[in-house]
Amino acid sequence: MNIARVIVDVPTSQTNRPFDYKIPDSLIGVVAPGMRVIIPFGPRKIMGFVLEVTDQTSFTRLKKIQDVMDLTPVLTHELIQLGRWISETTLCFYVSAYQAMLPQLLKAKYEKELWLLAEHEDLTEDLERLFGGRGVVPYEEIEASSLSYSQIQKRIHEGLVEVHYKVKGKETKKKETYIVPGIPSHRLEEIYHDTPKQAKKQRLILAFFIEYPDEILQKKLLEELKTTRASLKPLLDKEILKTVYKEVYRDPYQQREYERTTPFPLTEEQQEAIEPVLASIEDKRHVPFLLHGVTGSGKTEVYLQSIQQVLDDGREAIVLVPEIALTPQMVERFKGRFGSRVAVLHSALSAGEKFDEWRKIQRKEVQVVVGARSAIFAPFENIGIIIIDEEHESSYKQEDYPRYHARDVAIERGKYHHCPVVLGSATPTLESFARAQKDVYKLLTLKKRMNNASMPEVELVDMRKELHAGNRSMFSIQLREKIEDRIQKGEQVVLFLNRRGYSTFVMCRDCGEVKECPHCDIALTYHRKAERLKCHYCSHEEPMPTICPSCESDTIRYFGTGTQKVEESLNQLIPDARIIRMDVDTTRRKGAHERLLTKFADKEADILLGTQMIAKGLDFGNVTLVGVLAADSLLHLPDFRSSEKTFQLLTQVSGRAGRHTLPGEVIVQSYTPEHYSIEMASQYDFESFYKKEMKMRKTFRYPPYYFLTLLTVSHPNHLYTMDVTQKIVQFLRDHLSDQAIILGPTPSPLTRIKDRYRYQCMIKYRNEPTLHKVMNRLFQIYEDAIQQKDLQLTIDFQPYQLM
Repeated sequence: MNIARVIVDVPTSQTNRPFDYKIPDSLIGVVAPGMRVIIPFGPRKIMGFVLEVTDQTSFTRLKKIQDVMDLTPVLTHELIQLGRWISETTLCFYVSAYQAMLPQLLKAKYEKELWLLAEHEDLTEDLERLFGGRGVVPYEEIEASSLSYSQIQKRIHEGLVEVHYKVKGKETKKKETYIVPGIPSHRLEEIYHDTPKQAKKQRLILAFFIEYPDEILQKKLLEELKTTRASLKPLLDKEILKTVYKEVYRDPYQQREYERTTPFPLTEEQQEAIEPVLASIEDKRHVPFLLHGVTGSGKTEVYLQSIQQVLDDGREAIVLVPEIALTPQMVERFKGRFGSRVAVLHSALSAGEKFDEWRKIQRKEVQVVVGARSAIFAPFENIGIIIIDEEHESSYKQEDYPRYHARDVAIERGKYHHCPVVLGSATPTLESFARAQKDVYKLLTLKKRMNNASMPEVELVDMRKELHAGNRSMFSIQLREKIEDRIQKGEQVVLFLNRRGYSTFVMCRDCGEVKECPHCDIALTYHRKAERLKCHYCSHEEPMPTICPSCESDTIRYFGTGTQKVEESLNQLIPDARIIRMDVDTTRRKGAHERLLTKFADKEADILLGTQMIAKGLDFGNVTLVGVLAADSLLHLPDFRSSEKTFQLLTQVSGRAGRHTLPGEVIVQSYTPEHYSIEMASQYDFESFYKKEMKMRKTFRYPPYYFLTLLTVSHPNHLYTMDVTQKIVQFLRDHLSDQAIILGPTPSPLTRIKDRYRYQCMIKYRNEPTLHKVMNRLFQIYEDAIQQKDLQLTIDFQPYQLM
């Protein structure tokens, strides 16, 4: 077996296939599928993924693999297959699919080191020679030594050594320094007596090691003996003492003791919902379930007990949670139940922390992964269940290349491992609910809240009437009175600002000029704290002007309601209220999210004010009032899912009130309270909403009745962009069936971003078996323009972002 099939790290369509390379004698038996190797490609050396090792090739002369980057595979056999599937279904390059599966640190430039894990006395002769008393050896030394790769690989499997990656001088492993005696204790005593009396600190250190000849953390040693590194150095230089480096995991959750929780007795409803899931785990059957449970109905407990069953069978579990809902509370539930068997992956971790969590999974040190979208690629090899909580969240769809949907990947992995996939939500997407109605998914329902708490009462307030009555503030009379009442009673309030499409822009009141970004067709957003205007698409920023650049009037003001503005109005209305504001600005720093929520949980504030990030997964017993400001701002976006998103958001936010013993209440302020999505959300009536919205979708031919594909073309030249899009639309009309509906070309809702013009066309279809082929052909036709003329062509088979 001396031929490796390799996918090379050159993302173009000509190179999007495996290339054969010869495995040199020194690497035979070492190179395995799923490893990354360094290979010559044209004049340069690049990275590649080994797909298979074989002894057959149709070529007579082959280039040789230069080196291996991993000595243990980073992709499992299943992930290699999954990468192919992603590449075919989303039209991305193989290499992009594989890169998406790995943590960031494995994509950087790096040097490698070999680390000693064993004690020196347990070493084999070859390793003793190589390490020569050191704990770490640069990888280049192995290449220069007589040791072969297969010998090193054998030592890795025996647990004596390990390969570590050092990224651009940045440590990818966190190490702690220990000090140990370098000579036997009788020799220490001799040296102690020979050391001059004036070297007090050195004698102190020697005396310490004569009494305690074990290793000790350098920091602790220096603290205990009240000395510095300077007095330690001469002893280290003479090798009387030695330093040993030990790796510690950067575990963001290590410092905390999680209180162990035990399973709660299930309600009758929960028991009915969990039985089919447990049965499919036992029979190793792949069944997709849709768990439709109202907020607070105990879905998490059903997840936890299903996972317990999987772990008892010796298998593994993946739990996906939307990024926003990956709150410390959520982590606590899983860590509390399964302790150190849980790895957590989400965007607030540093690259190093993510890498450490990923390695725990790879080394089978954990059995449960809780994480956001990319955790679906956890390198487990024996999965017993995959759970996607809040399955309706659009963040499960990756919006850049490769454009996969975590739900589809989960179902694909579920088929491979013969295990159930549970999709849970209080407001499932119409597509998922329609599949459950047709028995493609099995529907499980939880209609009651835990301990029979009632759903909070929802009151709709028409803000038009408030305006007529002369109330110009952003709080209705009812909401203001109720906030004051709760604060007096010592209860807490959550205020949610639906801020998408409702940002604080700057406008001149004389001529109506709105300050726009010079590079994108969008209004700049005003940030109060820095007195600056920022573009949320390309990061352009400029100072807030004092006079209008167009008509030189000084009546230039900002409009819209940002969280800062709401906070200021609250302070004026209710001066003694203690407010915690949660938005992008206040949660920038690491751990800020958690600090603010802990403060609120400890009742150090009366009001929690925030945007999307407070709508999910929060569970506070003392919250009895939820206020929603600008409930309809999402309804006016150019998106066929806008009423569905509004319904989901309002239902989720309302679910934050009255979760424990105190009854809850919700006030929704809106300028269109008669809209069916707002009205039905206030009654928690998912079924009626589903029927009404499905009628709309059928009439206008949208999913789930039709599939959509969105094609976007972008280029710095406006005319060229239009021209290419027109040609593409013509090509599609010629090559797709007559049943396909092609809309466009039209300018994208945001026609210019980062000085690039954007045009799009949309295909609606029920059945187009040749669609992927036609799209592939399009890429080939425009390949030269993409590479040489800076043209961008993106194809999205499941568009969630239509902007």
